[in-house]
Amino acid sequence: MIGLVMAGGKGTRMDTSNEKLLLEYKKPIIFQVIDALKNSHCFSKVIVATSPNSPDTKHALEKDGIETLPTPGNGYANDLNFLLQKLDGFVFVASGDLPLLDEEIIQDMINFNSEYTWSSFLVSKKFLNSLGLESNLLVKYNNIECAYTGVSIINADKIKDLSLVSENYIILDDKRIAFNLNTKEDYELLSSS
Repeated sequence: MIGLVMAGGKGTRMDTSNEKLLLEYKKPIIFQVIDALKNSHCFSKVIVATSPNSPDTKHALEKDGIETLPTPGNGYANDLNFLLQKLDGFVFVASGDLPLLDEEIIQDMINFNSEYTWSSFLVSKKFLNSLGLESNLLVKYNNIECAYTGVSIINADKIKDLSLVSENYIILDDKRIAFNLNTKEDYELLSSS
């Protein structure tokens, strides 16, 4: 299985001159995510998707010897689909803005996956709000309002023809995947924890 970190976003909601994935939480947030994937020992390799939107992040990663893959920078979904056409087998996709992600939760999530082509991890809106967080990417699953976490497990071999795929959802109310760093308020909340 390949570990893929998505790190090509503009980070416009952060309203900062610095690229958000290079903001510090113990270390730059992108390195927190990469280390969590590497320390899980679940992946044959860990690669990071960058774009023209994240030149400083790409530079920091390459300086540290981390393999990057370029994307056009046309949004998360478009860039992910672009990359999945180039990858084979199962791919564990994690957003680069998950500062609390760790190896144990990654191992747990991999154990959830089964025969599905595309499994996305959700947290309930109620749980998200209990952490003081908000999301505008909501989906209703089993009559529960949920938010996407930015973590999915995808069988890249089964989506090469770009036909529609039925997405499997797994609700996992855990702050390690609930906490996406999207706004200055999120960063302040993270820094105060």
